[in-house]
Amino acid sequence: MAVAPDDPFPYDLARYLATSTGLPQPTTERVIKDVNAFYDETVEEFVRRRHVELHRKNRKNDEIWPQISAELGHRRFAAPDLTERQLRRMIYG
Repeated sequence: MAVAPDDPFPYDLARYLATSTGLPQPTTERVIKDVNAFYDETVEEFVRRRHVELHRKNRKNDEIWPQISAELGHRRFAAPDLTERQLRRMIYG
């Protein structure tokens, strides 16, 4: 498979997963894309999505907010775009 040099998709990981799990490579590629999309979600997108999901389960807001708040501490979120200056300030203050 010819891969564009700027394509960040980890085809080597997809091949490895296909070999180690016995799943077809197209399936492993889809799983990797799904996992990446899961981790690309921002805090705001997560809060909005979870509120809708919990609301559809007939939960009330006074139950929803504490649950979402607790879930936030156990999630990873997409990092914001940082300038070189912001990166330097993390190191040098």
